[in-house]
Amino acid sequence: MKLSRSVYVRSFVVPPAESPDLIALFVVPLNVLDLAYMVTGAVAATLYGEPRLTNDIDLVINLSTADVSRLAAAFDHPDFYVPPVEVMEIEARRPTHGHFNLIHVPTSLKADVYPAGGDPLHRWAMSRRRAVRVGNDEVWIAPAEYVIIRKLEYYRDGGSDKHLWDIRAMLRELGHAIDEPLLLDEVGQRGLAMAWRAVSRDQSVP
Repeated sequence: MKLSRSVYVRSFVVPPAESPDLIALFVVPLNVLDLAYMVTGAVAATLYGEPRLTNDIDLVINLSTADVSRLAAAFDHPDFYVPPVEVMEIEARRPTHGHFNLIHVPTSLKADVYPAGGDPLHRWAMSRRRAVRVGNDEVWIAPAEYVIIRKLEYYRDGGSDKHLWDIRAMLRELGHAIDEPLLLDEVGQRGLAMAWRAVSRDQSVP
């Protein structure tokens, strides 16, 4: 795995209108708990690229089993669905592919939580996450290359064109700030060449 370089020279200032509900509901509590996390998925793609509506936020969290009870307590309110603590602990112990949901029942807004575990790509991205301002809140977001790689995987596995739309917008906005050799190396290693060609089809890529 060759993900080793810091690649950004650009800062991001996001107006308060960007995803305020998702941030307030799911990110602000993580800041209060002082848990190391990063936002990825559609919300991160919006911060890097162009806005679109989304009802969920993807969060990678450095989550030990000792942290699980604190996380559950932070969302201990009738408005939230939180999995049983035992289930969250099992997912936090997985070396890779841990996952559970937090749901704000009145709005159906959802957080997909991915414990960082031992996943090398998670660990690389967590070490290079960036703090940005969303309204009055500080939000840690994943590196753009990580967001693109994961969206290529989602497109390969599910076929939804929304991932291609997000990636193309990011590439247009970021241009040469994207570390193309690093990205293409991961595309090759992860069997994402066909998905990458779908992004590149009739598009200008770095």
